[in-house]
Amino acid sequence: MAGQQFQYDDSGNTFFYFLTSFVGLIVIPATYYLWPRDQNAEQLRLKSLRRVHGRCLWYRLRLMKSQQSIIPTLKKVALLFGWAVFLLLAYKVSKLDRDYQEYNPYEVLNLEPGATVQAIKKQYHLLSLKYHPDKGGDDVMFMRIAKAYAALTNEQSRQNWELYGNPDGPGATSFGIALPAWIVDQKNSMLVLLVYGLAFMVILPVVVGTWWYRSIRYSGDQILISTTQLFMHFIYKTPNMNMKRLTMVLTAACEFDPRSNKEATIRPTDNVEVPQLIRELGNINVKKKEPPFCYPYSFKARVLVLSHLARMEVSENLEEDQRFVVRKSPALLQEMINVGCQLTMMANSRGGFPAPRLVTIENCMKLTQMIVQGLQETKSPLLQLPHFEEEHLRYCISKKYKVRTLQDLVSLKDSDRRSMLRFLGEEKYDEVMGVLGSFPHITMGIKLQVLDDEDSSNITAGSIVTVTVTLTRKRMADMFEKEQEASICQGEETANTEEANQGDTNKAKTKVWQSKNKGAKKTAKSKKKKLTKKKALPAPVKGKQANGNVAGNEMAVTTSAAASAAKEEDDEASDKGSESDEGETNKDSPSERDDESDKQSDTEVDEGGGDDEEEWEALQQSIQRRERALLETKSKVTHPVYSLYFPEEKQEWWWLYIADRRDQTLVSMPYHVCTLKDSEEVELKFPAPSKAGNYQYSVILRSDSYLGLDQFKPLKLEVHEAKAMVDNHPQWDIPDTEEEDEEQEDSDGIEESDDEDEDND
Repeated sequence: MAGQQFQYDDSGNTFFYFLTSFVGLIVIPATYYLWPRDQNAEQLRLKSLRRVHGRCLWYRLRLMKSQQSIIPTLKKVALLFGWAVFLLLAYKVSKLDRDYQEYNPYEVLNLEPGATVQAIKKQYHLLSLKYHPDKGGDDVMFMRIAKAYAALTNEQSRQNWELYGNPDGPGATSFGIALPAWIVDQKNSMLVLLVYGLAFMVILPVVVGTWWYRSIRYSGDQILISTTQLFMHFIYKTPNMNMKRLTMVLTAACEFDPRSNKEATIRPTDNVEVPQLIRELGNINVKKKEPPFCYPYSFKARVLVLSHLARMEVSENLEEDQRFVVRKSPALLQEMINVGCQLTMMANSRGGFPAPRLVTIENCMKLTQMIVQGLQETKSPLLQLPHFEEEHLRYCISKKYKVRTLQDLVSLKDSDRRSMLRFLGEEKYDEVMGVLGSFPHITMGIKLQVLDDEDSSNITAGSIVTVTVTLTRKRMADMFEKEQEASICQGEETANTEEANQGDTNKAKTKVWQSKNKGAKKTAKSKKKKLTKKKALPAPVKGKQANGNVAGNEMAVTTSAAASAAKEEDDEASDKGSESDEGETNKDSPSERDDESDKQSDTEVDEGGGDDEEEWEALQQSIQRRERALLETKSKVTHPVYSLYFPEEKQEWWWLYIADRRDQTLVSMPYHVCTLKDSEEVELKFPAPSKAGNYQYSVILRSDSYLGLDQFKPLKLEVHEAKAMVDNHPQWDIPDTEEEDEEQEDSDGIEESDDEDEDND
């Protein structure tokens, strides 16, 4: 009976197969994920952004990083080395001899398959003379020849060879282990055990434990859990948080503490440079003893953020720390917004503590804009543009132009804009217009409905209201084009009106000129005609004043005549209509009238069915849209933000939410729109108020990158009383008469069946 044999690879051939497979499993995925992307494509992208973003800090840092970084080169060298090892092993495997070869006795005897017994004996005789040991031949070869001769001449051996491939019958199954034999050699046992113990009992637990310890400290957005708890504590403690308090809470995050984050540093020079910045700023509460605001790391981070908002120059040591703090701030403020939304939902559902005020969450959004643009809250949004300084704003806010926002600057005529920005040269003016043209211009379309309801437009108390907001992004440059088209059209209109006016004046001049050259008689006649016309016009008025009754009688006569004429026309029309009606009544029979009424009811049903079908299709489309949104993963790369002082390339994102600005509360939680490239459709859901009445809300769109581009749209909500639940619907009640009729029909059916049986009998 066949058995099993396990043996190590003494020759080391199978080990090369294992090693080749192992190296291939590492090299191929690593090449796909780690191979540096096309540097030329990145350079071309940066080159295309140079005209607009050339002065931005992040752009200059990206250029320096791409020129100085050697990490892509090291990655390429490491991956190429891995591929060289993989190809070398594959070549080595291809040259290895196969240990296992199928046994064929005909090949041993140099015969063709199916040879006769006589040919086998003859060939064996010839080969035995050549390889017999007594004749000086090879012992091994002679044994193979003898075994092949026995396999082909002995019936049992021949059957074993045909069935099992071996003349001796089934043999033991051999399994080779793709490890060299020296690994299990007794001499090397201690070394092998030491390596195994070090790899699986020391290195692996340390790596897994380190990864687990670091991962549990962070949330899904890579924010420290301790930071989230700190934000929740202070927002719960101060529901109405102003901008100064918010900055203190932000800079107290554990991301800026060197004990929690190794990227944060406290330098010995901070004791000299930070107090100097404090003296220049002059609006920091140094005596604040509330922890953690009084800790050195929090104090330093707060000074760096305020100096960034004031656009102050700092030393090289502090500049690196300032970039780190500024780069981390938008993500921390987003986490603060999430915490505020969580506390709002908890307060609305459970109660027991006040919900954060709307101003707290909106201040978080405003502070994000301020940090990205490096501007203080009271500064003009025009300072986001290049070459604009504080002293230049007086040209904009003058009584002639009154430009205070970016929208005001866009709405100006090109001539007025050029004259207002005369302090800029031609090149700087073109750069400013290019940057302003790259700014976003968002249009919002709002649709209010109640999904999964019979009447989607009827909002009842406590129902779930769905507000579908369609966002469409365009560039400010499109507004310039519209303005130019409007100005061209306006110019054409003015030209046409001028030509028309000029033609009228020419006509008038010719008339005057002609009247001058006419004779005195003609002029006298024309004057007489004019005088008679002028006298004829006020004649009825004089008559009315002199003799009011006569005038009144004349007016009555005329009006009565007109009324009688109109009455005659109406009578004729009514006579014709009555004749037609009589003809129709004579022609139509009662059955025809019933048919017409049925047709009218069918058309009404068809119209109602069409409305139902439209609502059903709209519901199905919304469901499909939601399913696609869940399945699809859109890229968060939208449009690069123009920011002069932000140290990292930032994408253009938005917050969209519904709020009650009178009560300073959130109606729907802010939705972070991170995929608005051209157009995006967002659904905001919230429960309708529990009391019927009219409510005034606001749909608010805020940018997380730009100042002065926020939009507010009013949302009027008319809430009706909810319909009462129907306990006993008419279709659920079966009247007693119907039950009696059914019983009577059943009894009649039984009697008829009995009569039929009797007749059959």
